[in-house]
Amino acid sequence: MSAAAGKRPPAAAPAPRARAGWRIEPLTPERWGDFVALFGPRGACAGCWCTWARLTAAEWRERGANGRRAMMRKLVQSGEPPGLLAYDGKQPVGWIAVGRRASYKRYETSRVLAPVDERPVWSVPCFFVARTHRGRGLTVALLQAAARWAAGHGAACVEGYPIDTRGGRQAAAFVWPGLPQSFHAAGFREVARRSPTRPIVRRELRAGAKARRG
Repeated sequence: MSAAAGKRPPAAAPAPRARAGWRIEPLTPERWGDFVALFGPRGACAGCWCTWARLTAAEWRERGANGRRAMMRKLVQSGEPPGLLAYDGKQPVGWIAVGRRASYKRYETSRVLAPVDERPVWSVPCFFVARTHRGRGLTVALLQAAARWAAGHGAACVEGYPIDTRGGRQAAAFVWPGLPQSFHAAGFREVARRSPTRPIVRRELRAGAKARRG
């Protein structure tokens, strides 16, 4: 872990620029339009609007795309950002969801992604990156920013649930939880694997642990 990762970031600036021209910001109500512009009229993948992990399978089907969009907007308006947006200049180009694992109902009934232990971890359930910015390291930058954001809010560790493609290639739409190599590059390490293709990876956050003790 770098020295920078061990320091609690200022509340107004939770995430660093990944490279010249990029900046990463929390999804607050005034940025809702940018989120919609990035996700497009179909709400990213199958009208998900980044609600898949927050709902049970039955709830996800019942709400439909419009209901899921309304749910996400209400969550954003509640004042607790559900994730971070990446910008290239003024253009929104990437998204990472990050929050307390307890916020994601889907994992509570998953055998493969069940809790590793009793620690109150934060989770990174998904990403969405604009086609123009895929393969440029933005996913790693988003993960680093999410770790800083979680640490700044008292988290002691943050987890991810990537898809291990076993050396093959898959369309971006099917790897929205991320790839193991991106998590490893951002300082995450595998802590459990109950399925050949779904490891659980974790990054310890010393700043968060210190904040919790304080």
